[in-house]
Amino acid sequence: MHYEPVTWERLARALATHADGLEPADGGSWLRIGVDGAPAARPEDAARHLAEALRARGRPVLTVSTGGFLRPASLRYEYGKEDPDSYADSWFDTGALWREVFRPLEPGGSGRVLPDLWNPATDRATRSPYQVLPEGGALILHGPLLLGHWFPFELGIHLRLSPGALRRRTEESERWTLPAFARYEDEVAPAGRADVVVRADDPHHPAWTGLGRQDRD
Repeated sequence: MHYEPVTWERLARALATHADGLEPADGGSWLRIGVDGAPAARPEDAARHLAEALRARGRPVLTVSTGGFLRPASLRYEYGKEDPDSYADSWFDTGALWREVFRPLEPGGSGRVLPDLWNPATDRATRSPYQVLPEGGALILHGPLLLGHWFPFELGIHLRLSPGALRRRTEESERWTLPAFARYEDEVAPAGRADVVVRADDPHHPAWTGLGRQDRD
């Protein structure tokens, strides 16, 4: 896989320009973009840069974090608080993401998206109001382990960390999740599913594969 150096700002501008030329695959009215990456890769920052670049081009944007769609603690911790398989398979409420985020953006949908559902600090529903994304707008969903659920992204971006960088940049209290990301690499191969791969080992000097699917050997 060939990478070219890039800045986060230039990357965001290039992706926003590319996104403006995309059409929803289902014939609907909204673009759906995924920014996939382990917490150590800070996908929320890449999503923020991209949202700013899209808004600068006049496109309405709604960003949603998978961190707002965690399942209740009783389900997340069913097999203990540090079980990597549970983290991979049952921490995130993918059913709610489909129901509250993606289905409203299907053809004929209302555009009313729930930005978050569950507050893990209080272990209660957030009760956040729905937000209406105007037709022609773009949803940016960001978070870990996104590319194994067949979410209907028109543009999928994977922030790639080498195993060494992932370990270094993951807080010690969260390193129990590392086997979940190793499983994700083995079972999902996110770099092969993404439209764009960004190498983020050095957060100040990213590099990317460019636009379009590349030969990834």
